[in-house]
Amino acid sequence: MSTAGYEEEKPARQLTGWVHHAVTVACVLIGLFALYQVFFPLAQGNQVSLILFLAAVLPLTLLCYRSGLRLRRGSDPAVPRNNPTVFDWLLAAVALVACLYPVLPIQIGDGGGGFDEFLSRQGTPGMVDIIVGSLVVLLVLEACRRTTGWPLPIVSLLALAYAYYGGYLPQGAAIAHAGVDWVQIISASFIQSTGLYGVPLDVAATYIVLFTIYGAVLEASGASKFFIDLSFAAFKKSRAAPGRTVTMAGFLMGSVSGSGTATTVSLGSVTWPVLKRAGYPSENAGGMLAAAGIGAILSPPTLGAAAFIIAEYLGVPYLTVLVWAIVPTILYYLGILLAVEIDARRYGTREVEVTTESVWRLLGRFGYHLISLATIVLFLALDMSAMRAVVYATVVQIVLSYLDREHRLTPIKLYRALATGVRGVLSVAAVCAAAGVIAAMISRTGLGLQLNSILVNTARAITENPTAVLILTAIFAALAVSVLGLAVPVTASFVISWVIIGPALQDLGVAAPAVAMFVFYFAVLSEVTPPTALAAVAASAITGGRVIATMWQTWKYTLPAFLVPFAFVLTDNGEGLLGLRSVLDMLWTGAVGALAVAALAVVTGAWMIREAGWPERVLCAPAAALLLYLSPVTMAIGAGLLAAAVVVNLVMRRTSRQAEE
Repeated sequence: MSTAGYEEEKPARQLTGWVHHAVTVACVLIGLFALYQVFFPLAQGNQVSLILFLAAVLPLTLLCYRSGLRLRRGSDPAVPRNNPTVFDWLLAAVALVACLYPVLPIQIGDGGGGFDEFLSRQGTPGMVDIIVGSLVVLLVLEACRRTTGWPLPIVSLLALAYAYYGGYLPQGAAIAHAGVDWVQIISASFIQSTGLYGVPLDVAATYIVLFTIYGAVLEASGASKFFIDLSFAAFKKSRAAPGRTVTMAGFLMGSVSGSGTATTVSLGSVTWPVLKRAGYPSENAGGMLAAAGIGAILSPPTLGAAAFIIAEYLGVPYLTVLVWAIVPTILYYLGILLAVEIDARRYGTREVEVTTESVWRLLGRFGYHLISLATIVLFLALDMSAMRAVVYATVVQIVLSYLDREHRLTPIKLYRALATGVRGVLSVAAVCAAAGVIAAMISRTGLGLQLNSILVNTARAITENPTAVLILTAIFAALAVSVLGLAVPVTASFVISWVIIGPALQDLGVAAPAVAMFVFYFAVLSEVTPPTALAAVAASAITGGRVIATMWQTWKYTLPAFLVPFAFVLTDNGEGLLGLRSVLDMLWTGAVGALAVAALAVVTGAWMIREAGWPERVLCAPAAALLLYLSPVTMAIGAGLLAAAVVVNLVMRRTSRQAEE
């Protein structure tokens, strides 16, 4: 299946004619408003800006994404198939008016009258408030359905139903509560600075929209092509070079997209022909592409949307979150590289000649694309806000683009890039708004505390040993986040899991940053977990491989990364992986983590110095787990098991050679 086939299956419309131009203008205006807000925030306060942001993006989402309903357009062949229907325009108009309702200066029955009057009714919303609020919540869920499918809206409706009907549960039930009437549900979701207008939407309206604009500017200025060319040039000819190229390009391109699936598609369209010529099976190549693409959400300096939410929840600079991600990101890509080396030997891949300029020539001619990335980190290090840092980095990239005649950002190209960046945030904004509603219901009903107790008490029912309780709680938490991530996008998965699982681990003495990164990594890794691994689906569409087989290959490439987050929370030494201790701690824990990842790569790849049999793999599995526990005793035992596996592999290699002779 080609990439064109994949594009046709996506719910996003390819708008045409005047509709395309109108939506483009609207997106540009939203982008300009977001940029203006960085330097001149609205005097009325943050919630007003979020109300205006939602009023802008929600109607556009309903216009830019298909409903999936087969509505008749009439017999006029001049009406483009991809443009919105009358029903879409009607929903968009209703969404615009309903979202603007809190700031409308006119009185409407017992509602309206301006923002101050709107806020004054927090505890006692009027009938009009309830009707409009219900309408906005439903339209947000419809936008989520169009952009991400049914699972997130269903989870949101279940959260609302639990809040409303929870009082009818038997009072002895573990998750029973006093009940929340619809008036208070709408107050928490629509009027208060929680729910729709909580931290997730705030992050979407500030950090995420600015970083998607920056990514679009990078893309338009030719950065993606440079990153791929640089990756090809870096490895030249060797049988493992195509796989190494995919891995490096995935890391570099993550700065452009910040989306695992988008990076997979962009990367696959260029590198799949090379992987095919090298002799990689379709499913294996697809797994490699998906694994490298998912790394975009884990890789500094842009990471994924949830990383910005971590910074807001914990009240730390975004640069701090970037530091936390450095060693885990290195370990993630190390796992992929080791799998690439193993597969090159297992499948007997061939060298592929790719004509590119030298690395130094590329860096000398186009290396300026790396300057804006460095600019973000530099400004963050100078204690500048992430929003201003990315705006200045965007300006730097625009200026530098004039060094390349083909990709210089002329006013019309910049106009298109700004529109593309804002359009890229539409689906994220809908997800963030819905996640805010779910989080508000969990907090309002006390469900988070109840599930927190259930999680810990289940572990304590199995054992009273504090260490074992922490290990079991971490395992249960990882499973819970992974399962939730199968249904909802990464951002929503993180928000929900943080409210429920975060307190459970913190109550057991784990530091908040370690918990946040633990939840973040499992929320991201749920995107490569069968049976709903979206990046793997996209990769299989490009390579033509079987979808489920591609998912399992993706899981194989990323499996070492599933073990590393446990190190964050199980021992105090694990905090060294996040840079929460000294630089020396960061170095030695990173080195031990690399050994553990190598051991797990042997388990999944069945290769060490030569092909690894079951004895070596059985030894390496506990070796990896014990090494990542990062305590002196377990590290010694783990290192011993790994050494034993190497000895067994060498003995088997020698025996095999003697038999051949």
